[in-house]
Amino acid sequence: MHWLFLLLALGCFALALKTPQWGLMLLALLGALVFLLAWVRGLYVARFGNLQRDISSVIDPAELRRLREQGQARRQTAADDTDTP
Repeated sequence: MHWLFLLLALGCFALALKTPQWGLMLLALLGALVFLLAWVRGLYVARFGNLQRDISSVIDPAELRRLREQGQARRQTAADDTDTP
């Protein structure tokens, strides 16, 4: 979809080059600038998307401590199992 903005910007620029009236030329140049900026924004969003961090994936300190204790308990259990003959 963002490629349409590039085509519209090129069309406005071509109109600005072909028109003999300075008012229409300024309007076409302004339109070309707006469409060009919309194309750049669309290209950026298409490439990088929404790069904001998902806050639901962040682990709070209490959960991290609980997971660490579970890991230590599993390691201790595994070490006790290998020590017994």
